[in-house]
Amino acid sequence: MKGNASTSRAMNRRLILNLLRNRGPVSRAELALITGLSPAAVTFVVTELIEDRLLVEREAVTSSNGRRPIPVDINYEAHLALGFKLNRSSIDCVLTDLATIPLATMETAVVDTSPEGMIEAIKDAIPRLLAEAGREERDIMGIGVSIPGEVDPTKGVCLQSPRFGWYDLPFAELLAERVRVPVWIDDDVNAFAIAQKLFGAGRNHRNFAALAIGAGIGCSLVLNGEIYHGSNGAAGKLGHITTIPQGDLCECGRRGCLMAHAAEPYMIAEWGRKRGKPATRTDFVAAAEADEETAVAILQEAGSRIGRHLADLVNLFDPEIIVVGGEAVQFGEALLGPLKRSMNEFLFFSRPELQTDWVPSSWARGAAALATQSIFDFERSPSG
Repeated sequence: MKGNASTSRAMNRRLILNLLRNRGPVSRAELALITGLSPAAVTFVVTELIEDRLLVEREAVTSSNGRRPIPVDINYEAHLALGFKLNRSSIDCVLTDLATIPLATMETAVVDTSPEGMIEAIKDAIPRLLAEAGREERDIMGIGVSIPGEVDPTKGVCLQSPRFGWYDLPFAELLAERVRVPVWIDDDVNAFAIAQKLFGAGRNHRNFAALAIGAGIGCSLVLNGEIYHGSNGAAGKLGHITTIPQGDLCECGRRGCLMAHAAEPYMIAEWGRKRGKPATRTDFVAAAEADEETAVAILQEAGSRIGRHLADLVNLFDPEIIVVGGEAVQFGEALLGPLKRSMNEFLFFSRPELQTDWVPSSWARGAAALATQSIFDFERSPSG
């Protein structure tokens, strides 16, 4: 490979790690055959990765010719990642292995949403997560934090988060100074997409979209295997497409945004308005599950609006699949059925499959993936 020895070594490490991530345990001889690297190069890289506790030898399996080659595999259990998803009144927290499998989870309430308040809450959560999992701090390889807003992941700067009133905030650097661990940050929907790219429904696709519907609406794009951030970190902001000119006020300060007319807060508030009294999410979920007419009509309206604009994104970028997540996935076909029908009505040519992939810890696992991604992408250094 071209480049200096250090670059070639890093590229070979990434090549082998990603191959094992996608295929599972493989012998050294097979690695050489599949990658085209020389047996000596494979042996050197594998030995180095074993010393770094990133690879481990698995039990030998008898092959068709009677030999018992020893397969190597990623040592997912040896290293830990922490993920934190920042919300208005809480932080979703998770401790995972390198495959973003949760080892400990918790939700911590926050009253102070200033940068200092959030950083202090994260710092306090770390020893509690480690204690729950029975693990040591020395095994932590990094922290990922997902933030609702526009983020420059390379510089580790939150460009803006209207939800928190943050602007040009070097959050990764500030947190890293407090916890003395490498920190990566990104937009929360991008973090969800990265987790899907590494270990979820998108792992076998080079081009896909990750749609999240919850407190907001976003749709991250993975193009040629990489998250597309755009020139200012603002790509994929589906929720800020204007759907009703001069409509309801959005948290961004503009009127008529899609998320102001289709995200969960809108659906819950609209249901309460039509009933003439304030509503809670719990009440709205119960009404939807009981097929209450007004709740179902609101879900249909929201799904149709999202699907109409999602069709434009498909017509522009032609993804192979669309992975759907976010808390609103809980509403199932009551929301996703109208969404799919509306999307299909306005599609030009491609008709990508919608795949739901969501569990309660998905937001925080996405944040943890910001850290674990660094193992598989040698160019991605911590932003703090």
